[in-house]
Amino acid sequence: MNVNLNSIKLKGKQVDELVDLINSSKTLMIVLVKGLPSKQFQEIKKSLRKDALIKINKKNIISRALKKFGKESITPLEKYVDADIALVLSNLEGYELASLLVKKRTRVYAKNGQIADADIEVKEGPTDLVPGPAISDLSALGIQISVEGGKIAIKAPKIVVRKGEEIKENVASILQKLKIQPFQVGLKPLIFYDLVNEKIYDNIDIDSDKFTKELIKTSIKALGLARKIGYYCKETISYFLVKASREGEILTNKINAESKVSKWVN
Repeated sequence: MNVNLNSIKLKGKQVDELVDLINSSKTLMIVLVKGLPSKQFQEIKKSLRKDALIKINKKNIISRALKKFGKESITPLEKYVDADIALVLSNLEGYELASLLVKKRTRVYAKNGQIADADIEVKEGPTDLVPGPAISDLSALGIQISVEGGKIAIKAPKIVVRKGEEIKENVASILQKLKIQPFQVGLKPLIFYDLVNEKIYDNIDIDSDKFTKELIKTSIKALGLARKIGYYCKETISYFLVKASREGEILTNKINAESKVSKWVN
């Protein structure tokens, strides 16, 4: 009886502590920790110490804390409460926190049985592998090789696993020998609650590299359009000044040439 009573008190204390933490934060985020090795989890937790607090509690503790928080606006978070999640509490703005978590991801080697989340390619170039059994292993995957300077070199790029395919043991072994780490592990943001504005935000898994590439591509297109339609701004003015200078020089040369011809005729 005393054991059950102590257990109830302990759970109640954990719920109260979690509610206090939520109340003292600006952002409450639920992140996926499935497949994240303990070592990487502890490293991420330590590196985020100044910006965020990561809490792993039992499902019923989190659910009770969300209910005890007492605001209807937070209830959509309950459907995300699962065995493979953690809570991240921070005074950072939600998207800033999500971006920070993405930066904390680390690359890892593939394992037998994993499903590729993107095409995995062996790129062309030199390797540190010496001729031997590795030649047969690489050839079995259809990888073209040669021996250069006593080391194996990849002659042409080769996709060894397509997106959605299961990674076989021999492929995982070769990728590790080639030091190719095709997967990223980290805390994956699922949803967050903005405690200041009492709003829920989902679809927040930010790919900063992809966004940067898309932004550069869009900027280049916009710059080309601006030049084409003659739109003057800080980014295009130098182009138009150079263009005007060249056209002015061409026009001056043409006028001088016509003037010389005119004098010669007269």
